[in-house]
Amino acid sequence: MNGPIILQSLKQIWGIFVLRHKYKGKLPDINNNDSRMIYSLPFHGKWAVANGGVTKRTSHSWEVPTQRYAYDFIILDGDGNSFTGEETEVRSFYCYGKEILAPADGMIAEVGDGNPDSKVTKNRAVSCDARDIRGNYILIRHLDHEYSLSAHLRPGSILVSVGQSVKRGEKLAECGNSGNTTEPHLHFQVQRGKSFYSSPGLPVKFKDIIVQNTHNFGNFDDRHLNERGDQCNSPYIEVGQTVSNEI
Repeated sequence: MNGPIILQSLKQIWGIFVLRHKYKGKLPDINNNDSRMIYSLPFHGKWAVANGGVTKRTSHSWEVPTQRYAYDFIILDGDGNSFTGEETEVRSFYCYGKEILAPADGMIAEVGDGNPDSKVTKNRAVSCDARDIRGNYILIRHLDHEYSLSAHLRPGSILVSVGQSVKRGEKLAECGNSGNTTEPHLHFQVQRGKSFYSSPGLPVKFKDIIVQNTHNFGNFDDRHLNERGDQCNSPYIEVGQTVSNEI
């Protein structure tokens, strides 16, 4: 693990204690989240939720408050595979290079670029060949104290810069495998603040989406974390579902 990644890991640990003290056990959840923002999915077509949900069981990282309501999105085929061909090549994965979109109107608050794709191994060992665990990423300010983060973007694909205004559905970059990853995917989260280390994650309310059960999802992930199958607890989604925008 390189120096910058070690420092980030320490900052994340520090952030956990800061948020526990600040919120005294009353972190944002689906019952007290007063966000006025409704989001679209940040991509075209059908993607599967590989990680994420709004309960402790389905959460991306429940014990890490900043990423508690984050999602990992991938594309699967009908057999539950995320790639075809050589599985150690990033371009073999269905989601690699797909367009990543602005989930709502906003202003670019932060951009991280210049990181390479990480290696993919057959046993899916976590790898990070970047200076940042997010790899290449884009942070958008949508409202005061409400930001969305799209991470693990393809090297050289980011089309926006800090201070630029973006509209819902506008192309921002392409899906990649940069940062702390096991295979190409999109990491997406909404947070109450700009800081990646001390801003609590917020449950993401999605609008105008189609939610389906993912055929053969168990071939990709045998944890059986999904609780509702194709029953969407609107406006929230969870691991094991296949989601797409209506338009």
